[in-house]
Amino acid sequence: MPKVTFNNKNALFFPALKSAVEEYFSINNIPKTGNWELYLKTVVLIPAAITLYLSVLLIPMPAALSISLCAVLGFVLACIGFNVMHDACHGSYSSRSQVNDTLGLTLNALGGNAFIWKQKHNIIHHTYTNVDGLDDDIAKSPLMRQCGSQKWVPMHRLQHIYVVAVYAISSFAWIFIMDFTKYLSRKVYRTPLQSMKLSDHVTFWVSKLLYVLFYIVLPVVLMGWQAWAIGFAVMHVIMGFTLGIVFQLAHVVEETQFEVVGDDAKVIENEWAIHQIKTTSNFAPGHKLISWFAGGLNYQVEHHLFPRISHVHYPALSKIVEAKCIEHGLVYNSIPTMQGAVASHFRFMKTLGVKPH
Repeated sequence: MPKVTFNNKNALFFPALKSAVEEYFSINNIPKTGNWELYLKTVVLIPAAITLYLSVLLIPMPAALSISLCAVLGFVLACIGFNVMHDACHGSYSSRSQVNDTLGLTLNALGGNAFIWKQKHNIIHHTYTNVDGLDDDIAKSPLMRQCGSQKWVPMHRLQHIYVVAVYAISSFAWIFIMDFTKYLSRKVYRTPLQSMKLSDHVTFWVSKLLYVLFYIVLPVVLMGWQAWAIGFAVMHVIMGFTLGIVFQLAHVVEETQFEVVGDDAKVIENEWAIHQIKTTSNFAPGHKLISWFAGGLNYQVEHHLFPRISHVHYPALSKIVEAKCIEHGLVYNSIPTMQGAVASHFRFMKTLGVKPH
């Protein structure tokens, strides 16, 4: 793994920003963790997922309705990931670590693994955002070219079309392939996986087996394998596409920048916080419905600067961050609408699909 560092010697932006954010929480006398808004999401989304799951399995209904409910279940599961799991695994859901650890296991209930995700996302992605060669979220792939430093192959000419299918199968690949690849290789892309305690190994295997039991074995027994296969596929297509598109809109758009690292050590000539500003973009800020379902991830700039602060505070913090960016002469990437962000992403993927000269 190459050593990558940031030039923080004359850092001015982040200390000033952090001071302003601390002042905001102090003046308003509020904690940085979640509040009733986040707790309400939890008590709505998790029971909704359980109700949908049991309804599909236990209540006789027309096939079209059953398939529709599987699609809704996939969307709700993605929203649990955005809202509950994401804050919990970042330690921003609650000031109590036990609460965060417990609710972080909602990721295991979705089929993933919290231990591996925390290293992949919290440590690697949040430190080396859009650094080709380290950030697993833009890892080199024969299917997708996500930045200009990655090798071009002829099939990339059509990637802006077929990436829709790639996103649709992403949750399935994550649960059944990528988690196991990281676990067995003891690596997250090029970074060694942290040592796992016995309890981490047990949690990995038990949660994977429970996923198979609840999402494959029981549905096949109760519904038959054909009905299960259709419902399972629909659930994953909706879940995978929802997860994929929301995360792509934050970093793989025309507005963001990229770095590349090879085998040699590299110093990025920006302080860490400025790197986050340059490599991240908001989308549809102020759209309350999108913010609710996406767990505030449409305020991705604020999240990358303050991942230990709950997403319920990001709309307020965005005004502070934007003001400090203007003060320090930085471009604050923010695409006004979700439609605009989606268009930017697909235009960018199409541009990357053109053979370089």
